[in-house]
Amino acid sequence: MTRIFALILALTLIALPAAAECRVDYKAKRDNPLKLDFGTATLPDSACGSKGDAAAALAPMLAQEGWTLLAIVSIVPKG
Repeated sequence: MTRIFALILALTLIALPAAAECRVDYKAKRDNPLKLDFGTATLPDSACGSKGDAAAALAPMLAQEGWTLLAIVSIVPKG
C-alpha cells in the first residue's frame, strides 16, 4: 500500500510541471529565530484566479516546510 501511494505521488509530481499554469511571488516567515523570505512558486491553473486562491493552495505547502505565508505579492501567468 505504501509503495502504491509513493508511486502515485511520484507520478503526480512528474506531471505537475506540465499542468502548472502560473507563478506566484510571495512573502513568508519562520519564527524562532525570525526569518523572512521572498520566494516564487509554480501553482496549478485552479490556484491562479486570485490571490486568495493562490494563498489557499500555497499556504499548506509552505507550512509543511515550517513557513507561514504572509502575502501573495503577484501572480504571473505562464506563457
